[in-house]
Amino acid sequence: MSLPILRCHSRGARLALLGGAALFAPIGLLRSQSVEPSAALDSVIRQHMASANIMGVAAAVIVNKQVVWTRGFGYADIARTRPFTPATIMNVGSIAKTFTGVAMMRAVQEGKLSLDEDINRYLPFRVENPHRPGAVITLRHLATHTSGITDRWAVYSRTYHYGGDAPEPLDRFLTQYFTPNGAYYARDNFLAATPGQLREYSNIGAALAGYIVERAVGEPLNRYTRRHIFTPLGMTTSGWFLSEVDTTRHSTLFVSQNGHIVPIPPYGGTTYPDGGVRTSVAELSRFFIALLDTGIYQGVRILDAKHAAEMVRFQFNDTNRPENFPAVDGNSGLFWRTKFGGRRVGHGGNDPGLQTEMLADPSGRFGVVLFVNTSVSGEDGRAVAGILDAVWKDAEARASAGSGR
Repeated sequence: MSLPILRCHSRGARLALLGGAALFAPIGLLRSQSVEPSAALDSVIRQHMASANIMGVAAAVIVNKQVVWTRGFGYADIARTRPFTPATIMNVGSIAKTFTGVAMMRAVQEGKLSLDEDINRYLPFRVENPHRPGAVITLRHLATHTSGITDRWAVYSRTYHYGGDAPEPLDRFLTQYFTPNGAYYARDNFLAATPGQLREYSNIGAALAGYIVERAVGEPLNRYTRRHIFTPLGMTTSGWFLSEVDTTRHSTLFVSQNGHIVPIPPYGGTTYPDGGVRTSVAELSRFFIALLDTGIYQGVRILDAKHAAEMVRFQFNDTNRPENFPAVDGNSGLFWRTKFGGRRVGHGGNDPGLQTEMLADPSGRFGVVLFVNTSVSGEDGRAVAGILDAVWKDAEARASAGSGR
């Protein structure tokens, strides 16, 4: 079956959708004196969903480290019998990288990894850029997408497995991608650049970071994150693989095109640390609050304050900024970055059948989580931008009002 692969280069091609102009006319409803903000927000979301044939949406507004509004709209199945709610499970795409980031920082916290050591210290095979032999690649490079590792599309597009979890083990894929004479190896797996010189968003680089965590902590990433993130935060329905979650609570994913909504089969990815998490708006909100609150959620700490701060700290300055990433484009944390001209921080995801965002204002005072279970393209992308813009404006208004409610 031929399907659109949307994780694509940077998985941040979504910025073309979410960073563009929104449909502003309905947003004025949010400022109406005769309509409660939540009712106006509901109306705007439904209008945009109808305009682009979006099957399901769920969102949450976070103010002062608390969820103050959350709601679902539409459906999670093609028969329209299961409502899409904040508890509905869905792939989150590249937001998964923030889970890999927290796991990486926990391993650093535990003294098992260093952000600035040569990654070859932790690997059973050698990773070396053939264009820059001897140049040291670090975890900090991987986590800021400045390692020089690229996603060679002819190979990366085949890491999606439709019908279930991917059968190829992560370690085998990475060995074949980075080892000379490996089945997936090519000089084009790397940029002709020194680590740190250029920013090139790399899903495979993120997967390599996740594998390094696995090697350092002595267990698979999915089990390590369940012990140290999912279980402590009460994320009881979340997981990395289809085999780990209740599929009756999992949304079908859809592609909307030319007026038709087409369901697509469930899928998994070989390079799962780059995009494999399946969770709900309700449970992801707990994780997001922990990231915004020095690694703690309602008294449960998943990362100490020092390492949580390092993960979200802006890593680039005038002396180490990548040549192709000027200040006007923003800045980067560790699997964390600014968006929308520096006005928002966090991460998003864009994969077949889904678009997600987990964004906060730079101060962390308020934020939003948004799940869309339908891929749209062209002008319909403006509908997703409109939904995000409406939820963001609602969050901003609640934060400005003080009470948040």
